Amino acid sequence: MTTTLSEFQAAGFPMGAEPLVALDLVDTRALCLDPVRDFLADEADHAKWWALQADRLPAAPPPAMSATRRLRSVLQDLFDAHLTRRAPDPALIADLNAVAAAVPTSPRLDGWGSEARAGIRWHDDYNGHPALAAIAGEAIRLLADPVQLEKLRACGNPACSMVFLAENKRRVWCAANVCGNRARVARHYERTRA
Repeated sequence: MTTTLSEFQAAGFPMGAEPLVALDLVDTRALCLDPVRDFLADEADHAKWWALQADRLPAAPPPAMSATRRLRSVLQDLFDAHLTRRAPDPALIADLNAVAAAVPTSPRLDGWGSEARAGIRWHDDYNGHPALAAIAGEAIRLLADPVQLEKLRACGNPACSMVFLAENKRRVWCAANVCGNRARVARHYERTRA
């Protein structure tokens, strides 16, 4: 069962449960706060975030915190490049491809007869990490899909740095109970103050 936004928020993360783990990873760093808030700044929060994502990724212990944060930085820069309509540094694309390629996959058959299922084997013999490779693969598929990529949005709150996939064209806030609520409260305040 996939972890819900309310479960992410109860664990101390402002965002989570987006359709792609890659977006959840980017949203673990709030650039809009002064100072910038890194929700993966310590090992306990890092482990907690990976535990919340466990059902969406290949089974593996969490990667090193430095590797997680490096991939997050690459993704953040690539998504920002798209959102600001600029070309990214080619080194970022090379980094993303390297993370994805470090753990190749192959199809596998699990079980037989009525119990048969198609599965994926993650070959981590190249010192890569299966979960990071899966996240990189998600990002690659998103960045290469113009239809899905048009759904990538930054929060409508100019003071927020969260990104999300707007499955509904009317979605403008990262989370209704965070920035959406702040906008409603601000509108109400302006109406009642006048």
